[in-house]
Amino acid sequence: MTAKKIITVFGATGRQGGGLARAVLADRDGDFSVRAVTRHPDGEQAVELKRLGAEVVRADMDDPSTLGPAFEHAYGAFLMTSFWEHMSAEREKAQAAALAGAASHAGVQHAIWSTLEDTRECVPLDDERMPTLQEHYKVPHFDGKAEADHYFLDDGVPTTFLRTTFFWENLLDSFAPQRGADGALRLTYPMGEARLSGLAADDVGRTALAVFGRGTDLIAATVSIAGEHLKVADMAAALTEALGEPVRYRPLSPDEWRAQGFPGADESGNMFQYYTDCEQRFTEARDIDAVRSLNPSLQDFATWIEGHQERLRATWT
Repeated sequence: MTAKKIITVFGATGRQGGGLARAVLADRDGDFSVRAVTRHPDGEQAVELKRLGAEVVRADMDDPSTLGPAFEHAYGAFLMTSFWEHMSAEREKAQAAALAGAASHAGVQHAIWSTLEDTRECVPLDDERMPTLQEHYKVPHFDGKAEADHYFLDDGVPTTFLRTTFFWENLLDSFAPQRGADGALRLTYPMGEARLSGLAADDVGRTALAVFGRGTDLIAATVSIAGEHLKVADMAAALTEALGEPVRYRPLSPDEWRAQGFPGADESGNMFQYYTDCEQRFTEARDIDAVRSLNPSLQDFATWIEGHQERLRATWT
């Protein structure tokens, strides 16, 4: 019996890496096995992955000395960083550099780096439509990842660059509808009439598994993914129909959004403004039919809602 190829998965207890880990573990006759990387191997999610058949190892991107064993004898690696844990583009870039160096040293044959566009190609730093953040960026969690792309190229890591987008799971926490004083649910985003490219987090994992399954075909390629491009008003209508309760879209201007002042308001305000002002180039980069050719089970928004109705209701009550 041929041994399965090890895929080292960072973020394995989160949305993106967790989606890939579950996809590999569900494909019992497939070519790959999972090495789930976490800072907390005794945590509930890590223990569950181990129960399902994953190897679980501890490593910390902020401590490069811990990374070597995570890559040992691995065929491939899914690499990602989590900006929202610390909200520092410079720290995110340092983590990416550490990942690239460790993957290169280990001789990984195929890495997938979860990345995003450089928003400054559409909204230059001197463009006053939106504030410059952290001195060098328009949308730091986009631009930092984009700058980090070259670490993998410079270190000679055979890499597919997987560009993601807004996760519909944000409707369950960070960007969930809020009840107004009248008790009605309102989806408040600064998107105007622009379309928002959305994606089910599990589809990151399923698409990544398909990329690994293609062998060397997509090395050095940029694969940009989404499940559907929808106006926020249409998202609200779909939620209304599925849940049997009115959900109304309340558009704000980007300045009104940023003025709310909560942690990350500037960052997310700039993000939504980028989605809006650069709508055409962002959506055109994400050809839904092309993504579905890689991942035939790609979910559209209605399908995602259907699978999350109970959680949506529980979140919003």
